[in-house]
Amino acid sequence: MKIVTGKKNLSVLIGAAFLMATSSIGPGFITQTASFTSQYKLDFAFAILVSVIFSVVAQLNVWSIIVVSKQRGQDISNKVLPGLGYFIAFLIALGGLAFNIGNIGGAAMGIQILTGLDITITAAISGMLGILLFCSPKMGGVLDTSTKIFGMIMLVLIAYMAIVTAPPVGEAVKHAFIPDVPPLLATITLIGGTVGGYITFAGGHRLVDAGITGVEHLKDVRQSAFMGMTIDAVVRTLLFLAVLGVVTMGFSLDPKDPAGSAFLYGAGEIGHKIFGIVFFCAAITSVIGAAYTSVSFLKTLIPVVNRNEKLTIMGFIFVSTCILIFLGKPATLLVLAGSLNGLILPITLAVMLIATTKKRIVGEYKHPKILLYLGWIVVIVSAYIGVTSLGGIMKLMH
Repeated sequence: MKIVTGKKNLSVLIGAAFLMATSSIGPGFITQTASFTSQYKLDFAFAILVSVIFSVVAQLNVWSIIVVSKQRGQDISNKVLPGLGYFIAFLIALGGLAFNIGNIGGAAMGIQILTGLDITITAAISGMLGILLFCSPKMGGVLDTSTKIFGMIMLVLIAYMAIVTAPPVGEAVKHAFIPDVPPLLATITLIGGTVGGYITFAGGHRLVDAGITGVEHLKDVRQSAFMGMTIDAVVRTLLFLAVLGVVTMGFSLDPKDPAGSAFLYGAGEIGHKIFGIVFFCAAITSVIGAAYTSVSFLKTLIPVVNRNEKLTIMGFIFVSTCILIFLGKPATLLVLAGSLNGLILPITLAVMLIATTKKRIVGEYKHPKILLYLGWIVVIVSAYIGVTSLGGIMKLMH
């Protein structure tokens, strides 16, 4: 993919793509992919294909409006409907905190697999590593570089596993377009997991912080968004193929650790160590993405956060780590955040689409009709998913 821009801007555009992709590729992403592959086998390829298409539409719409308006999601929301930006920022910060508890836990698990240390110690190490990454005076550069490095490590190791397990690639491609039974539940779950919550805005907010905004950068930004979704899709596909190879050998995955057992069965103890590295990389990049993007939603609304952005991000990670170590994973918070997360995508995407019609936000910019119409389809489908999910959660809680 060719991006015509200056060297510095090119680095940021690639970094934004990796930030979005690696924010999406967290511990839940890996566990979910392995679990669904075990359950649906070849037909899960269909779910991946459809979710990627929906995710590309969402990302292209959101990134375009952010860059053209030169504003972050919460500020655009407040201009569409006063006060809405505060509501969305609260939901995203709550979700980011809850998911970061799980991300720290995932990083801790990865280090434990590699070292054998107690999980409490590895959780503390994970939190400290996350905080250290934001200590640099050049936070943006560290953000871009770390997500690129960890992202490439994941990509290479998962590709190796996909080769070792020798999955039936041809059959998988066929089922991506013509499944025996379309896995609808898996499909709608993947859509929310790939672009739900803060993930949709991670790359766009990074570009605003770097000053890559305005219609003149729109082509490059859209290519960057597409690159991010391509990275996400390639990793998801390779992970699916790696697990599919194990499943088609006749192995039954451990329901408590489907991804770890797949790597273990696929390549023995070496495979399990590879899983530890992959799980750590996925988790620590999600820690970075969740903390950075959650705080970016607060900083234009709360002056003290804006003046102390790095300290707030580090505090965000510190609190997540302390909650994990001292309270574990608080079930009520995680369930509530998860259910509310399903409502964030339809609300935020609808607001972004409405913003395309407001001259006071986008000026003379004309948003492509095809992106607009496809965007509204994603809003309707994701709203249905979110309401259904929230209804199911409420029944369980009662």
